[in-house]
Amino acid sequence: MGLAAAGLAHGKDSAGLPQPGGAKSDAVAASPNSAEYEVQPGDILTITVWKEQDLTGDVLVRPDGGLSFPLVGDLIASGKTVTALRKEVVQRLQRYLPNPVVTVAVKQIGGNAIYVVGKVQRPGEFPFTRALDVMQALSLAGGTTPYAALNSIVILRRENGRQEAIRFRYSEVAHGKDLSQNILLQSGDTVVVP
Repeated sequence: MGLAAAGLAHGKDSAGLPQPGGAKSDAVAASPNSAEYEVQPGDILTITVWKEQDLTGDVLVRPDGGLSFPLVGDLIASGKTVTALRKEVVQRLQRYLPNPVVTVAVKQIGGNAIYVVGKVQRPGEFPFTRALDVMQALSLAGGTTPYAALNSIVILRRENGRQEAIRFRYSEVAHGKDLSQNILLQSGDTVVVP
């Protein structure tokens, strides 16, 4: 189960909204660095083929999740780890080069962003390069305003073509209660502070 699925493996509250909790979510939260980075649309990758100057360069991951590279052609990069992507590039290049030595590196992370909107000091888009939870996202937005409905915060998440709403009760987490609500966010999540 990846970070993306961790926030959705929950029961529902009386309003029918998913509620964080359970052992699976805790396991992911306990080890956020155990997952390898997954490439996102908007990222810039550097692909280098050893001793092949014409097969070295920066590549932008398109909004559709694909990328194009000489002799490799088009391939889907979004959602794949850097290691998996490197293996696929090697496999495709083997048709043209004997034993290609390929390096794939993330040059710029442009696709990992979350959004914080509503009654916060600085609403907007926030890029992130490491695991980020709800409280940290609220901190990036400068905290909430005095008129925010702290116990009605909702995280909107799109997955498999559907949008989910996950409740977050700030006062409970701030007092050390039901910390499982403080889920790790995934790229594209929107934290709504009414």
